[in-house]
Amino acid sequence: MAKLIRNRRVEDDVYTIVTLSEGDAPETVSLPAGPALVPLAIWKSRHDELPEGSGVWLAGDEDPADIADNLTALPVIGVNFPKFADGRGYSIATLLRSRYGYTGELRAIGDVLRDQFNYLSRCGFDALQPAEGRYSEAQLEAAIASFDDFAEPYQASVAVSNPLFRRAQRAA
Repeated sequence: MAKLIRNRRVEDDVYTIVTLSEGDAPETVSLPAGPALVPLAIWKSRHDELPEGSGVWLAGDEDPADIADNLTALPVIGVNFPKFADGRGYSIATLLRSRYGYTGELRAIGDVLRDQFNYLSRCGFDALQPAEGRYSEAQLEAAIASFDDFAEPYQASVAVSNPLFRRAQRAA
């Protein structure tokens, strides 16, 4: 069973992440029996067929506004990071948390690296799922410390709403 970090704890993942291969049609791809995270194209065409508790994942070029009207019905939203250098998922997470007020589980999936854990959590991700096989369970346990790599961030974020200069003024 795949492992993920959720709220700074290593847990088993109960979701099946569905992807579309070249030539697959969202209307005909087979769906798993249990909870699934499906691409936006499948969710749009078949969300009534999905098992209870299923969610959707967004690619970097997809707009979170496409699911804005359904956020209260989604227990989990994934954001795919296809490669280390693609940072569009950070913006999607921030929009979902700040503009749309999403309060469910927000999960980073794909090429999610330990060095990014702190930044991902600052953008509102509360679940991180590196590619299966990238890290052992012991490495994931050790990586939890990386959430605290920077104790006092300079900039405001989803996690810390005021920049450091404002926090320092209030403390004085």
